[in-house]
Parts: sequence; C-alpha cells; structure tokens
Amino acid sequence: MTHDASSYPHNFHRRHIGLGPDDIAKMLAEVGYSSLDELMDAAVPSRIRTTGLDLPAPASEADAAAELAALAGRNRVAVPMIGLGYYPTHTPAVIRRNILEDPGWYTAYTPYQPEISQGRLEALINFQTMVGDLTGLPTANASLLDEGTAVAEAVMVMKRASRSKASRVLIDADTHPQTLDVLITRAAEIGVEVEVVDLDEPLPTGEFFGLIASYPGSSGEIRDLEPVIQEVHNRGAQAAVATDLLALTLLKPPGEFGADLTVGSTQRFGVPLFYGGPHAAFLSVRSGLERHLPGRLVGVSVDDEGRPAYRLALQTREQHIRRDKATSNICTAQVLLAVVASMYAVYHGSDGLREIARRVHAHARSIHGTLRAQGFTVSTTAFFDTIVVEVPEGADEVLRKAAESGLRLRRVDSDHVGISCSETTTDEHVSLAVAAFEVPETDRVRDRRSVIPPKLARTTDFLTHPVFQEHRSETAMLRYMRQLRDRDFALDRGMIPLGSCTMKLNATAEMEPVSLPGFADLHPFAPIEDARGYLDLIHQLETWLANVTGYAKVSLQPNAGSQGELAGLLAIRGYLRSRGEVARDVCLIPASAHGTNAASAVMAGMRVVVVASDEDGTVDMDDLEEKCEQHSNQLAAIMVTYPSTHGVYESQISTLCETVHHHGGQVYIDGANLNALLGVAKPGEFGGDVSHLNLHKTFCIPHGGGGPGVGPVAVAAHLAPFVPSHPLHPDPSRRSGPGPVSAAPFGSAGILPIPWAYIRMMGAEGLTLATKAAVLAANYVARRLSTHFPVLYAGQDGLVAHECILDVRPLTAATGVSVDDIAKRLIDYGFHAPTMGFPVPGTLMVEPTESEDLAELDRFVDAMVRIRDEIDRVADGTWSLDASPLRRAPHTATSVVGEWNRAYSRETAAFPAGVARDKYWPPVGRIEQAFGDRNLVCSCPPPEAFESQGVDA
Repeated sequence: MTHDASSYPHNFHRRHIGLGPDDIAKMLAEVGYSSLDELMDAAVPSRIRTTGLDLPAPASEADAAAELAALAGRNRVAVPMIGLGYYPTHTPAVIRRNILEDPGWYTAYTPYQPEISQGRLEALINFQTMVGDLTGLPTANASLLDEGTAVAEAVMVMKRASRSKASRVLIDADTHPQTLDVLITRAAEIGVEVEVVDLDEPLPTGEFFGLIASYPGSSGEIRDLEPVIQEVHNRGAQAAVATDLLALTLLKPPGEFGADLTVGSTQRFGVPLFYGGPHAAFLSVRSGLERHLPGRLVGVSVDDEGRPAYRLALQTREQHIRRDKATSNICTAQVLLAVVASMYAVYHGSDGLREIARRVHAHARSIHGTLRAQGFTVSTTAFFDTIVVEVPEGADEVLRKAAESGLRLRRVDSDHVGISCSETTTDEHVSLAVAAFEVPETDRVRDRRSVIPPKLARTTDFLTHPVFQEHRSETAMLRYMRQLRDRDFALDRGMIPLGSCTMKLNATAEMEPVSLPGFADLHPFAPIEDARGYLDLIHQLETWLANVTGYAKVSLQPNAGSQGELAGLLAIRGYLRSRGEVARDVCLIPASAHGTNAASAVMAGMRVVVVASDEDGTVDMDDLEEKCEQHSNQLAAIMVTYPSTHGVYESQISTLCETVHHHGGQVYIDGANLNALLGVAKPGEFGGDVSHLNLHKTFCIPHGGGGPGVGPVAVAAHLAPFVPSHPLHPDPSRRSGPGPVSAAPFGSAGILPIPWAYIRMMGAEGLTLATKAAVLAANYVARRLSTHFPVLYAGQDGLVAHECILDVRPLTAATGVSVDDIAKRLIDYGFHAPTMGFPVPGTLMVEPTESEDLAELDRFVDAMVRIRDEIDRVADGTWSLDASPLRRAPHTATSVVGEWNRAYSRETAAFPAGVARDKYWPPVGRIEQAFGDRNLVCSCPPPEAFESQGVDA
C-alpha cells in the first residue's frame, strides 16, 4: 500500500477502499487498461453516464463524529412512558459491547453456509426457544422485521391455513394504531378485507378466515380471550394473538388458551428504542403451521459425522424458488437484534425476567391505585404495564406538566392519557407521573396486590433449558458469547465474496454513533421537539440519497429491501389509480431477477409476466417489446435490476425504459447493485421512475448475520405524493396518504447514522472512486479466473460490472463436483463462499467489493485456482469424488486427528494453501440438509444430544 499516512484523517475513502495506487496500477495492467476512467468508459454505456454528485466536501472521521454527536445532542431523551409497543430497556453492558458493537457479530452474513455460522444459528435457536416457551406455541421463526409487518405476515399464514374461503380478517380494536395501519396498507392490494371489532362485543356475522386479538391490548387491558378464540375455531377460522413477551412471564401464554399464532416484538428484551428500529419481531405457531412460516427458521440437523448441527430449515420456501407463487416477500430477518434479545434472556433467565416484570407491574399498579384513590376514572382494570386515565378535555395539560418534569406520556385523545411503565421506570418516575395529574407524593398508593385476574396468571415454567440457567455470572456470559462468535466466519476474519450482497467494510467510525444515547434511546412517537437532531439527519440523508440516485424524493420508512420494493410498487399503483388507470396491473420481470421482485409484485396486487433473457444474459428486447404490446393497456411497470443480476452493464437499458414508458408503464429499477453506479450513473436520470436502495449493501449498514437492513424508496416527482405515510408521523402533513409499510415513521432509524457517516466521510470523489474500485476488483478477479472457471456473462468489451458469474456446470457435468463442493472446500482455505446457484443454477457469483486489498483478492484467486487443480485430480482419476477433499470438506479439527485412512493427507485436508497461523476451524463438518427437514426440530436440543459427539468449539 502506498497511501500517504498524513492524509488519512481527512481522506476516509483511503481507509474504506482497500486498493492503493500501486495495487490499482497492477490490476489495471492485468485487465488491459491504463486508468480507472478508461476502464469505466469501456464498461459503462456512455448514454447513461452522469455528470457527478452534488454532496458536501468529505469530512474527516473526527469531524463526522463531532457532527453526529451534535445531531444526537439535539435529540432530547426524556423518560418515555408512551408505550404502543416500544419501551426503554437496559441493554446489559456485556451484551452491548460484545454483541451489538462487536464486528464478529455485526459483519457476518445470512447463515446460508451453516457450517461456518453455528454461533449465530445457536443464538437464533435460543431466540426461537425463548419465543416458543413464553408464548406456549412450539415453533417460532428466527425473527421478522417489526411488529406491524409481522402481524401482516400472520394474516397471510391464517389465510393459507384456514378452511374458510372468506377474504375477511377481524382485528381487535385495541390494537396498536401503527400495526392496524400497516395491516390495512398490506391487505388492500391482496384482496383482504380488514374489519375492526370490539372484543367486548359479539363477533360479527358472516365468514372470516382469521382474528387478530391483542393481549394485553394497546390500552393495557388484559382480556380473557379463550371464549373468543373458541368461537373463532368453531366458525372455521384461525386466531392470532399480538402479545408482549415480558408480560407473558406473568400472564397465561396464548398457546394455553387456543391461539394458533402469536406475534409481537422482542424490543424490550434489551434492544434500544432506536427511534423505532431496528427491532426483532417474532411469530410463533401451533403444530401443523410450521411449514407456513414466513422468513427464516433455524432447525437442527446432523453433520457428516452424525453430530448435531444447526442450519436454516425448509428453504424451499425461498422467494427465489417460489417467485410469484411466494406468499411473502420477506427474504431476511433481524438477526443481530434477535441475537441481542436472546442473549438478554440467557443473561437474566426465567427468574430474572419475572423479577423485572413484577417490578414493572408494581409501578403500573402504584400509578393506577393512586389516581383511582384521587377520584380519577381509570378505564383500564386488568393490566400489566399500561393504563389509560380519563381527564375530560385535560389531556394536553397533563402531558405538558409531565413534559416539564421530563416524562413523555401518551395522548390517546383530548380526554384520555396513556401511561406505560417499563424496566427503566423508577419510584421517582411514578411520583412525577402522578404529579402531572396534580397528585402529591404524599398521596401515592403502593398496592402490592396484582391486578392480573387469577385465571389469566401464568402457572407454567419457561426457559428451562440449561442455556438459560447457566450464565448468571458475567464471566460465564462473556465466555458463552465469545464461544459462539468464534464458531462463525465474519468480515473481521476474511473476505466474503458474495455476489449481489456487497459484503464490504462497515467502518468503526460509521458504527460508533449508533450507540449514542441521543440516537439509541429516543421513542419513535416522542414529540417532534424531542427529535430535532434525528429529523435533521434524516432530511440530510434523504437529500443526499435523492441526489446520488437522480430522484426527486426519498422515503426512509421501509426497513428492508423487500419493504422498499413493496413501497415502490405501491407508489406506482397509487399513481396509476390517481390517473384513473386502475386496469394497469401487469408487472414485467426479467427471468434473471431476484425472487423478491416477483413476490413483492404479487404483494402489491400485480400480475407477474416474465420477460426472457438472451443467451448472453441480457433482457431479450424482442420479447420485451412483444410483452409490452400484448399487455399495453394493462402494463403497470417493469422491475429491472441495474447493473443486471448477471453482473453486467446492459447497453440497452435506456431503450428498455423508453419502450416501457411508450406503453404507459413505469420503470422500477431495483437498486440492489447501486454499488456499481454511484458517481457513474443515476437511475433517476437514465429512465427510472422509482428505485429501492439496499443501505446494507451500498451504504455500509452491516448485514448483522441476516439483518438489520434498510430499503429506502426513491421516486421521481410524479410519484412523490405516493410514498409511505404514517398515522403517528412527527410531520402532520405525512400522517395521511398511501399508508405505512413499517411500524415506525422512519423504519429502522437507529442505524441511519451509519450511511450518513459513510456519505459524509466519502464525499462525491470517494463514492465515485469506490464504484470504480469495485468494478476494477471484479474485472481483475474475472480475468484471473477466466481460464480456470469460465465467466458466464460479460458486457461490452468483455467487461463485467461489480460482480462476475463463474460457470461450474461444465466441470460438474464432467466430474460431479458441484458448487456445494467448492463452497465447502473454500472454508478450508479460509473463505466464505460466493453466492451459489443464483441467478443461474450451478454457478458461483463473486463480488469482491472495493474494500478488499490486493493481497486478499489474490489469496481468493489462488484458492480458487488450487480448487480447480483438485477438481482436475478428480477428473483424471487420482481421487474418486466421494473420497476427495472436495466432497469431504469442510474439515474440522477433530476430523484430522486420530486414525487417518483418506486418499489425501491431513495437510491437504486442513492446510491446502499451507500452514496458516490463524487457521479458522469450522465447528462441524458438512451438514445434511434433508435430514433436518425430515426431522424438523426448531428449539434448543437437550444437552445430551451433544454428549460424546466432539462438536468443535
């Protein structure tokens, strides 16, 4: 590296980009170009090139940190007693520092390679066990995006599972308002009628397929739901219960009174408020519904030595397999936050959680008893942590007095105030809360009697598995988390060359501000005057993202790429309806597209029509023209990824946009590959009407083992009125409109400081250089490997964009060696595998990113060349495939000790590139996927399962 060290503080891009000037010169010589500009001129169609980016001059790390600290300082962190599903909590310091702030956890990828993901997978099994135990239902998934979207997913599960053919779902009137609005937004496009019902009244007549009840309700009221659920079942429908896990430590679990599903948020299990997210939602189901679960499900299988091993289960439900037949567009989870929540349960255990819950309940009882004793009407009678108090025409005055003392209560309406207690509530907070009603401290009531009806009190144990019992000391906790982390492979260990996923640097300077109290501890429904710093940051980020994409407006509400897709398609639907073009419902999708595209189109109420690909992988323009002509009067949109999913700058993209526009359709340009466009081309300039952006790909939000993510939607001016609204948005003008797609007004706002910092420190020059470096790295890898593994697709002048597809199919046909064999063998070389089998089965898609240095790129290339040599040894008969290190990979530490009778040496098995001082040892051997699906186990196995099995740590 030849960077000038004196320039580091003011040139962050030299930290972010792994390639120095000498590296760039060497790589350019390899691919046959004299400069980066010459390479980009050859690779990118001239017709789409942009003039540049209009961004502030880049800031140093220190200056950006100071600016973010100032923005965080403008947020007033009061004592939130607002509730509505969001509660302040204490994140144990050992978890905050060693999970939330540890790159060994937050830079890991979705556990598609389970052999090198056993730590994360165990943490997620703990999460699923925790949810299952507390809800009383046997199977939970590995988290969803937030409570609002999780309820919408639960509705789809009920619709699929119900015997009823009805299109109506009933929802409890005592549901959080944001949840209700998300459901209405999601249901409208798929033909589901949502009817709000008062569960204190008889259920309405007529058919319905499901009911969503709240327990406790948004008002705090706890109702006996058993008779209601029995009636629902008698009428052939399913029953889901939105609930609170902390409350369930004291309340009878829904599974014990007949619920088919439960749904909710695990935020109050140690996850900061983050102004609304990211938080891990949960969904658990009764036996018989597990194969309907959306999202991720972790199960237990065995490896090739018969040892228990974890892996993602039931993967045939993936969107890229089911595509337009998928019943959910959720392709990820909130893994990092689910891990935090699960560790919170491990840290406290059942006794600790009960103690916290009893303290919360006691504080709520004290407020309730005091106000009732003073003559106030408290409409909540049976409750856990929340009450609603009647103050005729006095709500605003009570809120004002509470605010003066540092509390934030909930304005239900002009006559009612809501008060919610939490883990952080103190006796002082209780005194200040009642003082807002002009009740002095001397009149406080300290009622020790629970107001939970005996019939609804919990009598069953939970979290009885030893993992929740054995980590009471911080030493034990620290070692357990370290043990799990060391079983995994993340970016802090080595390159993760996943095509389409852009696993690049998540710089510490970008990550640190997330933990600032001003960003971490703000309630999403705090009054606008408390969130001035957040709102400034959000406005700046929206402006910058609009500029770099060429669009007029950006909404940061979608909290995943899938939700950004949905929001963009809903904007198109809203726009077309506003013009009276209600018949336009056809969405064209290229055959190469990511599966979420088709699933999102169906979720938006569109009909999917597939456009063929040419032999070179580009969109078949003749087929496009034919499909546009055929559906001209019904054409709503095309969804196209650019650069293409095949990793190519397709030269006809402008013509494609013009063709669709000519036939009255809108152009949705999937921003998944924006990392190859920043500073070079803008989708909003070369024909796009709308795009979603993956901030966890292009803008450095970490993948976190599969989540969090943010998927903002960027739109042209004519679509701006149709971006998501929210009933509790701090800006009153954005409270009505198309409806929300996530539970909080700004989605996962807590991680927005990360892309803000990235853009602020990179500046226009740095972002543009990052794009060029990414394209150079991909072409360098492609050129060096092309004689060993054919590169399947290329654009003009034989160049790829920021990723390349290596075609393994001829080798598989000749030798039987599969992409799975190569992926598992790469583990022995110290690498995560490239993307397997997408977008073309039997191929590997490689994306080196701009963050890797030349030494690491060469190490990866050398590993792939050595693997090709091993394949040749299978081809020439030196090894049979089944006896080769390819098929026996990955090799654990225990597999290379003791008796050895394999056709290759121990050194070849474990050290194929030579002895490595910092060798990564996978904890298990190759996992048998089918066994886990045939024998579905999705909660913590008993400790005996691991006895004498020699599972490597």
